[in-house]
Amino acid sequence: MAPKEFALCALLLASAGQSAVAGDKGDSSFHEELTIVGTREDARDVNGAAHVIGAQDLREFAYSDIQRIARRVPGVSVQVEDGYGLRPNISIRGVASERSGRITLLEDNVLIAPAPYSAPSAYYFPTAGRMAAFEVLKGPSAITQGPYTIGGALNMVSTPVPSERRGMLVAEAGEDGTGRIHAFYGGSNRTGLGFLVETHQWFSDGYQHIDRDGGDTGLELEDYTLKARFAPPDSRHRFDLKLQYARQSSNQSYLGLTDADFDDRPWRRYGLSALDTIDTEHEQVIFRYEFSLNGQARLSATVYNNEHERDWFKTEGIDFDGSEHAGSFTRTSWSRVVRAVNRGEGLGERSASELEAILHGALDTPSGSIQLRSNAREYYSRGIQVNADWALTLAGTSHAVEAGVRLHEDEEDRLQRNSSYRQQDGRLVLDDPGLPGNAGNRIQRAEALALYIQDRIALGRWVVSPGLRYESIDQERRRFETRHGRTPDPASRAASNLRDTRENRTRVWLPGMGVSFDPNEVLRLYGGVHKGFTAPTNAPDVKEERAVNYELGLRANGEAWQGEMTAFWSDYDNLLGVCTASSGADCEVGDAFNGDAATVRGLEAMLDLELAPNRGFSVPLSVSYTWMRARFDSDIADTDFFGPVGKDDPIPYIPDHQLSATLGLLRGPLEAHLGLHYIDAVCVRASCGAFEKTDDAFTVDVAVTWAFSDRVDLFARVENLTRSQAILGRHPYGARPNKDRTAAVGIRLGF
Repeated sequence: MAPKEFALCALLLASAGQSAVAGDKGDSSFHEELTIVGTREDARDVNGAAHVIGAQDLREFAYSDIQRIARRVPGVSVQVEDGYGLRPNISIRGVASERSGRITLLEDNVLIAPAPYSAPSAYYFPTAGRMAAFEVLKGPSAITQGPYTIGGALNMVSTPVPSERRGMLVAEAGEDGTGRIHAFYGGSNRTGLGFLVETHQWFSDGYQHIDRDGGDTGLELEDYTLKARFAPPDSRHRFDLKLQYARQSSNQSYLGLTDADFDDRPWRRYGLSALDTIDTEHEQVIFRYEFSLNGQARLSATVYNNEHERDWFKTEGIDFDGSEHAGSFTRTSWSRVVRAVNRGEGLGERSASELEAILHGALDTPSGSIQLRSNAREYYSRGIQVNADWALTLAGTSHAVEAGVRLHEDEEDRLQRNSSYRQQDGRLVLDDPGLPGNAGNRIQRAEALALYIQDRIALGRWVVSPGLRYESIDQERRRFETRHGRTPDPASRAASNLRDTRENRTRVWLPGMGVSFDPNEVLRLYGGVHKGFTAPTNAPDVKEERAVNYELGLRANGEAWQGEMTAFWSDYDNLLGVCTASSGADCEVGDAFNGDAATVRGLEAMLDLELAPNRGFSVPLSVSYTWMRARFDSDIADTDFFGPVGKDDPIPYIPDHQLSATLGLLRGPLEAHLGLHYIDAVCVRASCGAFEKTDDAFTVDVAVTWAFSDRVDLFARVENLTRSQAILGRHPYGARPNKDRTAAVGIRLGF
């Protein structure tokens, strides 16, 4: 649906809704939105580690960056790439962080990655600034979600339909030409007819600066959501429809910096990346039906369809001798160039100083020597899922049973194009635009059947939750030839043009069990074990990623405090490495590699404490800490993805220590919060040699809100107050900085 058509539908529905909700005298609470956990209070009753970041948590800093939001959850780590969280790299309990491809991503309990089975890298990520809550499930509690169950699941809960007519407007302006608007309006009437119209607009010129170009490195994002609900008060039936559209354009690059250039100007970008930009478009349709039976049983059926299109035009590498045609380009990746300059080494006949001069735009290159790629891809993800839960008593024992089935299919369609340029007088000059398909002409798809059942059995002070999940996955890939001088038809892709095919079939049973015991009203002990799984690729002779996961924890709640501590252990039979362009590895994109046995051990701790109870003001303190030790268990022959691996070498990008703390002051209309975040240095390759490590980093954010009334707030925020300039990542192609110190002010209006 085009933006204008979407806006017209929203306007018509809003007009109809004005009269529909005019007589509503109900309270201002939201109808329950379909979630996995529910509220923070509900998370305490989960048989395992589960966390909810609710509306009040999100209000404190009004972040729009999911990575800043998620890092407050223990066990969650992030690999910073663009500083905005547009395509985040999120890990839970030590799984690979790249493009969040090893965790189950959901929006409103529906798979949301562009192609969750066949291409799970999150090149689309829901707009964090429009979300009402975030849920993180780990351990046996994540068995109801899949197909990625080793680390866990992240569910993003969108703005619910209000129970009475109401709306909100948030307008924010900040440095670097940054602005953001989030607005929604909706309500429900006494007949159960409800609606919501919402938009989120975000733009920025960016905090990085391109050599000699002067162009911006920012973003433009527009997001629209339309919801309709029919839930008569005395009926057992409920119907929900959600339409969502998002468009984004951002001038982001894979090309980072050498260490020397980072030390000189960390927020610099090479002129070679001046043309780099990504355009995306995403559409979502969800229809959900729910039937309730006497308050003891519930059945829901959800039909969903996600379509995503993106084209990331970005610099890929260089051929020092030049190339007559873009289609025959033999390149050296920029990651190899950056590594060579860091080490003072040459490549071929080019010395380190010549390589550095090319990066700085001080040396012209031959005709056709620099490759830029149009990474054009189309995705769909669609399916139907049916869930049921019911409560019953058997032999004096209470049971809460949940079961579900999902039929799903998804596809990634690549028709990529290489173009060749030369660098002349510090500028990129086009030599050959190339042909569609000369950098990738293939379709890969997956069909999956997923089943699960879990029973929560209450036995006095004990609760036992056995569960079982089943995944059946069929994957295939078809590649097509691109003959020079002839452009393939992406619609027909005739069999005569077929290059090769490959396929993979996976059938796996995933049992698990959680147990908890309440010795008193304050304490809860919990533990569990489950078999974890990561959906494999279509690459031949590559096993799926498997691990047996254990956790043991303690949860305590007092009058002015609550705390939690969990020890976990993931014992991998096989750690999977998947080659992507964003990995920065010198391998064939799409290939996969067995990493053999590995172990991730860790400890998660969280404490929420009121430091000034009964004082007429509030001083809340929230602290989360994670220790992890992620190591390979055996020697592995040198691969293009992992590099040389020895026993006890670190798994890349998993920090040993990270700490997040928020200290607040709430007094009358004033609300102030100080956010502190520390992350350990990490190895970006198993060998962890020179220039293969990030820096440890300490970041400070501060936010202040002043409430003029129940409906009007003014707020201000400063991110990275101390201007931390640590290297937070080295992928894809070089050192990546934290976002520069950035201030913003805004207003929040309720009506």
